[in-house]
Amino acid sequence: MSVPAGQPVIAVLTGDDPPAGLDERAEGAEIRLAGPSDLAGALSGADVLLVWDFLSPAVPAAWRAADTGAVRWVHTASAGVDKVTFPEILEHPAQITNARGVFDRPIAEYVTGVVLALAKDLPATLRLQGRREWRHRETSTVHGSTAVVVGSGPIGRAIADMLGAVGLRTELVGRRAAEEVHPFDALPGLLPSADVLVLAAPLTDATRGMLDKAVLDLLPDTARVVNVGRGGLVVEQDLVAALQEGRIAGAALDVFETEPLPADSPLWVMENVIVSPHMSGDVVGWRGMLMDQFLDNLARYRAGEPLHNVVDKSLGYVKGSS
Repeated sequence: MSVPAGQPVIAVLTGDDPPAGLDERAEGAEIRLAGPSDLAGALSGADVLLVWDFLSPAVPAAWRAADTGAVRWVHTASAGVDKVTFPEILEHPAQITNARGVFDRPIAEYVTGVVLALAKDLPATLRLQGRREWRHRETSTVHGSTAVVVGSGPIGRAIADMLGAVGLRTELVGRRAAEEVHPFDALPGLLPSADVLVLAAPLTDATRGMLDKAVLDLLPDTARVVNVGRGGLVVEQDLVAALQEGRIAGAALDVFETEPLPADSPLWVMENVIVSPHMSGDVVGWRGMLMDQFLDNLARYRAGEPLHNVVDKSLGYVKGSS
């Protein structure tokens, strides 16, 4: 990678909590903290863009308004890169990197937790406890059941491993066939025997809206859906209808078409649904891990060495992480 002379100029899109200590730890780099409204000004003339507020939709408009000729590297502090893969940036020579590796185990723990919670009817137990109502029920076991995990990258593989550890048989589905991975076009044949369908795929043109009525209708009525990928993977109105009509047994959703999830969404009040606010990978210390990862790549950038986690712009994710 060709590195400009002098100290790097880093534009940082921040949210409510900017990256603590970046000024000190970036060793003399010029740091330009910016919110959505002033990102274009901070980005003009910068050679690095750090998208710390990775849920913000601000990057495309700021990019189009800025002078981005000097930008050589864009890093998003997230596993998904759909917020920073728009046409102008895909045509730009700047490399894009992501936070691959930081969220794998935390998300796998979340998925395993909600799969067990739904099987053991813990949402109902908590509701009954709140009413001081003693109601004995029978619940289901996960041992010997089947989970289909869509997304065969590090997060999907971590999910499959952890679900396997509690007794589920897992089937991984990826963009193309590989060892122990089914190709995407094999998914319809796997769904009729799925007890759990987990979505952990990147959001691309090929996966957008992949879970629609036709796909939901292939699942047995005892199946549950878990989405930790992106809200855009799901046609939400079709999922709501399937849940309301009892065509599937339940869902645990951490990501949504619109975030925050609107207060009038029927998903909030469904007794067979667990709603969480896009937090499945956010464990204590996660911001520090993201910072360490960025600074490691920054050292590589300054030394002209290959960056880690480079996104293949033609695919929309890091190669080997589908």
